Amino acid sequence: MNDDAMRQVLGLLYQEDTLRVLAALVLSGTPEGAGLERDATRRALDRLERGGLAVRDDDGRWQARRERFRELLHATARPAVPVSPEEKVLQSFLVEGRLRAIPTKRDKQLVVLNYIAQVFEPGIRYPEKEVDTALRAFHDDYAALRRYLVDDGLLSRENNVYWRSGGSVDA
Repeated sequence: MNDDAMRQVLGLLYQEDTLRVLAALVLSGTPEGAGLERDATRRALDRLERGGLAVRDDDGRWQARRERFRELLHATARPAVPVSPEEKVLQSFLVEGRLRAIPTKRDKQLVVLNYIAQVFEPGIRYPEKEVDTALRAFHDDYAALRRYLVDDGLLSRENNVYWRSGGSVDA
């Protein structure tokens, strides 16, 4: 299936007569509900059949073929981009850069804390106020985040001055 098939179906839906006949098939099960003259209905049904949107059953009655939309969707769907387990955790807990909640499960918490630790440059010392400001951007309970980062060795602290002491580093 290709772009031509998609264009064909969209073109059929754009034409008033075929749209009315398809709607009548879906809603009432009969093309006569479209309110068109017999010849116009027949021409619309022929076009719908060629486009895969209508089909005759064994008794010769017309039916809408809704599966056509699924076929087109499947044909045009892009394969899912593989996501690492860490990215899945971050997508679960971060919304527009902010934490929905601090994860309670240890492994997920470490993924999130490692992500947050990336805000701090290794080798630079930060006063507590700057650390709080940076952490507040992620969550209102910045003090808890700060405590977790220090407890897990991602930040070190001495005399209210912090520096990054752990976590992954981009090469």
